[in-house]
Amino acid sequence: MPKKGFMTPERKKKLRTLLRKKAAEELKKDQEHKAEERLRVIAERCGTKADLEAASTDDLKKVCQEYFDKWYGLEGEMFFLQREVILRDLQINELTISVSDMKGKFIKPTLKKVSKYENKFAKLQEKAAKFAFANQLKAK
Repeated sequence: MPKKGFMTPERKKKLRTLLRKKAAEELKKDQEHKAEERLRVIAERCGTKADLEAASTDDLKKVCQEYFDKWYGLEGEMFFLQREVILRDLQINELTISVSDMKGKFIKPTLKKVSKYENKFAKLQEKAAKFAFANQLKAK
């Protein structure tokens, strides 16, 4: 009597469905974990949501002042971070220039494209100036 294989088509199909279910569960858990982490980070950065419906005008003023103070502090922090980024970019540029000088190789800067019409217009102006100059010489 020949020995049957362990992985029959039915078992393969069942295994695939089980693997799909397991992967779907893992994906769902991962998404839930990411959503919880996102909510936690938002609560940490922005604070908890204030109850504005039952708040008095003084409470609303206090909440608005807190949000303004937080925004003002973040704007100041953003300004300094942008300034720091600009300074680092300048330092990186200077260092690349010094490295290229040390190697003796000069890196050609990227050239800006100039439209053909501007070049033609400049050449026409040069020709007109030469023509006008030649006419002035003839007139004298």
